[in-house]
Amino acid sequence: MPDDVTIRFVTRQDYANWLPLWDGYNAFYERTGPTALDPAITAMTWARFFDAYEPVHALVAERDGELLGLAHFLLHRSTTAIEPTFYMQDLFTSQAARGKGVGRALINGVYEQARLAGSPRVYWFTYNTNHTAMQLYDKVAEKTGIVVYRKVF
Repeated sequence: MPDDVTIRFVTRQDYANWLPLWDGYNAFYERTGPTALDPAITAMTWARFFDAYEPVHALVAERDGELLGLAHFLLHRSTTAIEPTFYMQDLFTSQAARGKGVGRALINGVYEQARLAGSPRVYWFTYNTNHTAMQLYDKVAEKTGIVVYRKVF
């Protein structure tokens, strides 16, 4: 991890600095304009981070009071393990932070939370066209070869 970067849980006071990262993440996945997330989804996502009954959590990377990236993860049950499984749903760094170890530090932060929870597994998905991110992912995890299917209603 870069020496000057701190990985920590998001706080309510971070909203104004978290939101541009969240918007950047959604823009990367072409959720803008007519395909943008409903603002109610963003509001609910933010609220879930602070609800003790929700298994959704957020880490941020910070340097000198500036948020450089985010990692959102959730815990869920599995039919193949007793311990909870960690799904890292969102990972994003600001353009200025890319290639400087911030993404790796966020992933390691999620790994640490998994270890603390006694979880043996963290997983995530990315598009097969996300070559830049995959260069990092290939160094910190294993490709599973799983193909994802979905049906949207």
